[in-house]
Amino acid sequence: MPTKFLHGFAPPAADDFITIVRAEGCTLWDDQGKRYLDALASLWYCQVGHGRAEIIDAVADQMRLLDAYQTFAPFTNEPAEELASMVVERSPHPDGRVFFCGSGSEAVDSALKIARAVHQLQGDTDRQVIIRRTDAYHGTNFGGTTAQGIAGNREGWGDLVPHFIEVPRDDIEAVSTTMAANEGRVAAVITEPVQGAGGVYPPSDGYLEGLRRLCDQHGALLILDEVICGFGRTGSWFGAQHYGVMPDLMTFAKGVTSGYQPVGGVIVSRAVCDVLEQPGYTLRTGYTYAGHPTGMAAGVANLALMEKEQLVQRVPHLAAKLTEGLAALQADGIIQSYRGTGAVYAAELGYDAAAARMRLLEAGVVLRPVGTGLAICPPLVITDHEIGILFDTMADVLAKEQA
Repeated sequence: MPTKFLHGFAPPAADDFITIVRAEGCTLWDDQGKRYLDALASLWYCQVGHGRAEIIDAVADQMRLLDAYQTFAPFTNEPAEELASMVVERSPHPDGRVFFCGSGSEAVDSALKIARAVHQLQGDTDRQVIIRRTDAYHGTNFGGTTAQGIAGNREGWGDLVPHFIEVPRDDIEAVSTTMAANEGRVAAVITEPVQGAGGVYPPSDGYLEGLRRLCDQHGALLILDEVICGFGRTGSWFGAQHYGVMPDLMTFAKGVTSGYQPVGGVIVSRAVCDVLEQPGYTLRTGYTYAGHPTGMAAGVANLALMEKEQLVQRVPHLAAKLTEGLAALQADGIIQSYRGTGAVYAAELGYDAAAARMRLLEAGVVLRPVGTGLAICPPLVITDHEIGILFDTMADVLAKEQA
């Protein structure tokens, strides 16, 4: 009999969940005392590892001072102002601003609304079309669900948001053709720098630069969904910097607090801010928990910790160790191939990875199935010894899967 908790991305009738009771570093423990290596950073987000007293204490101290208060006009709070400054300073838009919310899904919907609002304010009322990519994942609110390129996640909800057009994942000519066929109607293109939940697909050479060029040519905005790529995952603070592409809007969540508190947001470029900041305009969207002081305190402490421990600078070392292990698995015929960048990869199995994920769980390693691949996205503090355990376990389990 299922419990009262209705889980997302799970069969509603399921009743065989693993109860995690403790976590430290890259290690988890369940209620039976079993240990697991968290090689997914929970769900692509725990950059600094679990149980960091620096963040826990910052949240507790903030709750004792100001537990919660809204940030609709005329109110703000110091942690929100500080975190906004820290985020933009690390982004490609140091003169931009941050719109806070509570999750990546909220961030995506907010970015889509802001993109359309900019065109409405400029009198381009026909510009409502959003171009999405096959295999994209942009959260599960209505806008983000519609923006997804994962068909199964769009099905079963009835009608979604109008004016979305899908193009093949890395086909820049398809984007060009779509823009030309919808001249004066495209509000924005939305894309992850590296597609995550859709299979961990880095962009083909020149693709993101091509999107930027086409957006400029046709008057559309470029939205980079940095919910997974942001805060060091690619080896730069943001995927935009890693690939050298300047977006108009950037969504973020996950790594901004390493998941210690739910925080998301949109980084808004100065050019977009200039449109929004016109006299007499009110941005009529927002969230009750936007700029929540405890979430903001977690973000400030997390980014300070990442700076102190130089975790972004550590990513090239992790990339070398991860690709070394993946290459060895491929050479031994245990996986077909691998793909990714920085500290996010997928091991391609060539068959449905769901059963393999469960066998790995039984062996004490947490990965995530993404179609026929296994996603690897460890905390940025994972040790070389733990990476060795990861690949030894994968070799043993996957060899048995093939036997």
